[in-house]
Amino acid sequence: MGEAAQSSPGELVCVTGANGFLASCLVKCLLERGYYVRATVRDPGNADKVSHLLRLPGASERLELREADLLTEGSFDDVVRGCRGVFHTASPVTAFTVDPEVLEMIAPAVNGTLNVLKSCAKAPSVRRVVLTSSTSAIRFMPEMPFNSVLDDTSWSSEDFCRKYKMWYYLAKTVAERRAWEFAEKNNLDLVTVLPSFVVGPVLPKNLSSTALDVLGLLKGTLCDAKKFSIYPRMGYVHVEDVALAHILVMEAPGARGRYICSSTVMDNDKLGELLAMRYPQFKVPTKFPESYKSKYYTLDTSKLEKLGLKFRSVEDMFDDCLENFYHRGLFSLTDTLY
Repeated sequence: MGEAAQSSPGELVCVTGANGFLASCLVKCLLERGYYVRATVRDPGNADKVSHLLRLPGASERLELREADLLTEGSFDDVVRGCRGVFHTASPVTAFTVDPEVLEMIAPAVNGTLNVLKSCAKAPSVRRVVLTSSTSAIRFMPEMPFNSVLDDTSWSSEDFCRKYKMWYYLAKTVAERRAWEFAEKNNLDLVTVLPSFVVGPVLPKNLSSTALDVLGLLKGTLCDAKKFSIYPRMGYVHVEDVALAHILVMEAPGARGRYICSSTVMDNDKLGELLAMRYPQFKVPTKFPESYKSKYYTLDTSKLEKLGLKFRSVEDMFDDCLENFYHRGLFSLTDTLY
């Protein structure tokens, strides 16, 4: 598909799982950029799930909602027909709720992704597919030396994820690998974006899992901040930077392969210290348990930076997240959490 594989403002693109945290922000950014957006949701008639999308500037003229089922092959055939680009952000994967004996989350994650790609491969109009993966697909490996720089050639070890029962991260790793295998066999122009822990304002009515983790962190209750209590070192990125990264790799003619999307990587103790100083009104912990000892690593984001992406700071992403919490009524007048 070569150098003509990009989409541009004014064209029709598809976003799967459009009522999700990241996808909603992506739809917003695409509309602001002038795209026509065909967005899939489970139930277009569910006002609680889609009203925030319909209120976006430009939605009445350039947003179309479609029903589609990730787990039904062929469900996306009509949806992607006529679209120049497809952003596959949806994945039927829910962390911490899997039966490890049958890996019930693995098959849906893989099959859902493949069903979308199969529909794209049948649509002559589709020039490029951008798949949302995760840095979970690159940062879990037993042989990783201290001070490793993880890049687009890095992959999480499936055996390592199984050993430590990291079923969600195994699902993300396997789903991306299978996507690349399918794309190569079917000459499909595929690019993947691998965000780290995504922070920022939440557009949907219900808070995302990452926003709930941040809320638990501010409350000082690690039982409500699962990711912080399990993994002592993580990357962080603003949701709007992730949305922009998806658009940049869709539009860039020469975009190829995998793009790591992260503003920074921090030990949770350091993050806690930063947030405790910035928001002294909250009970942010500064010491965290380490059920899995994470090795010191950094993430190579140079590919996205070469496309012009300038990452927002950790302070900016948490400021925007807290402002969103405030407007949702989660803060009292004394700036304490309800």
